[in-house]
Amino acid sequence: MKAFGKLLRNGLGVIGALIILALIVVAIFAPYIAPFDPNEQNYEKILLPPGGEHLFGTDDLGRDIFSRVVYGARISIQAALISVGIAMAIGIPIGLLTGYYRGFWDEWIVMRVVDAMQAFPFLILALAISAVLGAGFGNAMLAIGIGFAPEFVRITRGQVLSLRNMEYVQAARSVGVKDARIMFRHILPNAVNPIVIQATLAMAAGIIAEASLSYLGLGVTPPTPSWGSMLNQAQSLMTVAPYATYYPGIAIFLVVLGFNLLGDGLQQVLDPRARK
Repeated sequence: MKAFGKLLRNGLGVIGALIILALIVVAIFAPYIAPFDPNEQNYEKILLPPGGEHLFGTDDLGRDIFSRVVYGARISIQAALISVGIAMAIGIPIGLLTGYYRGFWDEWIVMRVVDAMQAFPFLILALAISAVLGAGFGNAMLAIGIGFAPEFVRITRGQVLSLRNMEYVQAARSVGVKDARIMFRHILPNAVNPIVIQATLAMAAGIIAEASLSYLGLGVTPPTPSWGSMLNQAQSLMTVAPYATYYPGIAIFLVVLGFNLLGDGLQQVLDPRARK
């Protein structure tokens, strides 16, 4: 509650939280907010400009762009949660085990693999994994999650290394507490703050990665509305209907901004070094 109160006093963090809250509300209530079926084609209303009953206009198939942007929020919030959830499910246990036990596997196997994966730009790595797995939303989420995992391995391991020799951990060992209980009941709760900060920032990157993969045809498959695939479909309309690219692009910008602002706010609240 104390951290929550501090976050409420952080103006930019509050703005970020409100943007994300708006995204969640739009995603949940999309059927009630969208005035049209996002996949409904009306060839009598092709490329209508914004205004009237079509607030954001229509695309080259006569579909309502506002409705598609609203439904695209569902894909974006799923991309943020699922991809980061996969990354944390992979990275946190590996970081805990390697940081706690150290040794050959930590220094020469796991961390060298992490270094090799982080040597590639994240989006290129996710693109390569997605190309191997094949197109589709599920494969895209797995590819993005695998691409994010090394960062969570490194952050978790670093926290474990700084906590494994603390007095309360040594005291738990001295009374015979099992290693698994020490890691998950004593070390992990005290390492959670930087993990939460990283997760929030990774969600912003996850939305960009999903939009990028969908734009390239490796993410959400049409006609499911995704902001990335909407940009791909609208690029050929730049000369006749540039507005078709404005709204999904603005949506991506605002949501990514929201996650970044919230992440910065959480860092100032939860990270003692950032408060100095």
